[in-house]
Amino acid sequence: MGFSKLGQSFTAREILDLVREDLRKVEREISLESVASVDAITTIGKYLQDGGGKRLRPTLLLLACRLFGEPPESAIRLAAVIEIIHTATLVHDDVIDIAKTRRGRPSPNVIWGNHTSVLAGDWLYMQAFQMALRERSFHVLDLLIGLTQMMVEGELLQLDRIRKIDISEADYMELVDRKTASLFSVAARLGAITAGADDVSEARLGEYGWSLGIAFQLVDDVLDFTADESVLGKPVGNDLREGKVTLPLIYALEQASGSERELVGTVLADASYHHVPFSTILELIERHDGISRVKARAQMFTDKARSIAMGFPESPYQRALVALTDLVTERDY
Repeated sequence: MGFSKLGQSFTAREILDLVREDLRKVEREISLESVASVDAITTIGKYLQDGGGKRLRPTLLLLACRLFGEPPESAIRLAAVIEIIHTATLVHDDVIDIAKTRRGRPSPNVIWGNHTSVLAGDWLYMQAFQMALRERSFHVLDLLIGLTQMMVEGELLQLDRIRKIDISEADYMELVDRKTASLFSVAARLGAITAGADDVSEARLGEYGWSLGIAFQLVDDVLDFTADESVLGKPVGNDLREGKVTLPLIYALEQASGSERELVGTVLADASYHHVPFSTILELIERHDGISRVKARAQMFTDKARSIAMGFPESPYQRALVALTDLVTERDY
């Protein structure tokens, strides 16, 4: 893995320890800002916050900020903004995907229904922007508006491609750019902005976050096929069941026979593994090196992110950003 304060690799706990008190403040900010005049929104917001999550995006923002010094109050607020935006996208995604679980628990749409969940997601988006507006920064607002537009456009593109087997690698990478990498990139840039860093440092951290986000999503797509369901917190093979053809399968389909493509087409049409078992699809992917090729691709983006992080002056926070690239690649959930 890279560097650490003691010459050994940073663990996830050690990275979190560097920003643990900051994250407590972020959690308090989220709790306070998720209270609405309508009980349903407050209840859903608390349910989502209690569900946990990696808090990777706020952690990224805070580590980026601490490269340059002690984080100001604006860093705490914008870390909360980033997490609330992320949460809003998950609420909407679960409705669109007709998801049943989220982080090992029933998803909000299952408990409160689609209509209430969509409106709660809308409220969270607007609350995030209201919080960001307090910064009185056009640059911050410009980044966040551009980000949300990218993410919504990504969701629309995904809907257009749902249950289609002929998805190219370029199609897939466009979705990852819009739906995942852009959020990581903006989180890292906001860390630089709140610290008062120069434009060059902001751009470099944005590139770091973007590369890390791509690697994160590639690993996510591998885990969807290979993870332990109890660890993953949702059913394995879920992406294909929902009609999403991700990169492991895209690579496998490049080499697949006509009969193998028919197997995948059946799962897409059925929206289930009733006629074609999940194990059959997994064997197909592994036979055509889909998993190994995606892992190698993720490593390329991990290496790029690591190279950028190593260009900053050495400090515990710089070393944490370096180590974070390996933790993203090597995680099992």
